[in-house]
Amino acid sequence: MSDAYAAAGVDTDHADEGVGALVGVLRTIELGRPSRSVVPSGHYASVLRVTDDLGIAISTDGVGSKLVVAEQADRLETVGIDCVAMNVNDLICVGAEPIALVDYLAVEQVDPSALARIGQGLKVGAEAAGCEIPGGELAVLPELIRGHPSPHGFDLCATAIGTVSLDALVLGDRIAPGDALIGVPSSGLHSNGYTLARRALQEPGPTHPSLALDDRPAELNGASVADALLEPTVIYVRAVLDLLRSGIPVHGLAHITGGGVTNLLRLGAGYAIEDPLPIPPIFDLVARLGAVEAPEMWEVFNMGCGLVATVPEAHADEAAALLASHHTGSRRIGTVTDRTGRVDVPPLGLSYPTR
Repeated sequence: MSDAYAAAGVDTDHADEGVGALVGVLRTIELGRPSRSVVPSGHYASVLRVTDDLGIAISTDGVGSKLVVAEQADRLETVGIDCVAMNVNDLICVGAEPIALVDYLAVEQVDPSALARIGQGLKVGAEAAGCEIPGGELAVLPELIRGHPSPHGFDLCATAIGTVSLDALVLGDRIAPGDALIGVPSSGLHSNGYTLARRALQEPGPTHPSLALDDRPAELNGASVADALLEPTVIYVRAVLDLLRSGIPVHGLAHITGGGVTNLLRLGAGYAIEDPLPIPPIFDLVARLGAVEAPEMWEVFNMGCGLVATVPEAHADEAAALLASHHTGSRRIGTVTDRTGRVDVPPLGLSYPTR
């Protein structure tokens, strides 16, 4: 992986090693009973068997360093949407319907006004996803949390649960060469790659000065840097639930987050992105100012596609139309291949893994 992301402070290869070390220990937990887990580690959400027919799906995630931009811009009202989205969009990828979420909010100091503004986003996100927020946790941690600026720092994470019939799980095991890939547009960066994006935009480079959050570079078509960076993550729940209930066979669902197109590989098989969705202008700006080459951009960011549904070729048009009725611009972007473990982007000459 990239030299630019590692130079910005995130070495994804090293992070993968760390996750492997942690999971290696957790796999040795002795329960004294058979495991209830029915989904292999590394999928989008965990699923536990509750009865012979019912599973509970669980996902946990946070907003990440997008929060730094929210603090700097003093725009706290939308990051709760991102927190909900990052969790519920993972739950639906196993075929689950989100039912509830609990948030964890760690703050440098308690500011009731700021907490209410953060809560606004959580409310909007929960309503969009159709899930409750019955509780959560507020931790005041001045020794651990430092703001941008201090003392207004905070971290926002959540855990979401959903229900799924065990005979309706969507795990990718039915994906076959020739299946169609239907891409659903993103709204921009969503909540991934912000360490690299902020470095590209907010630090001076050899040929350009740093950008202020209220700057409006030509690439953004009138939007400010803050507008582009704080555009909320799209919540795909209602569209996917409609797809799952439509009778169209859904062989796989992939939430395209950090790791870009390689997220498809969580489902197995191989993939060709033959007709990518349009790329929002924020990505071109990050690539230009950060001198980030295309292979890395596609391995770090969603590049305009936030969700991919895999359906049989015969149902491609129907699935695309249904998803487009919720998210304009959804359409077929590619095909499942027999190159297991590979994602190719033929129009750009890209192939992953890169090594």
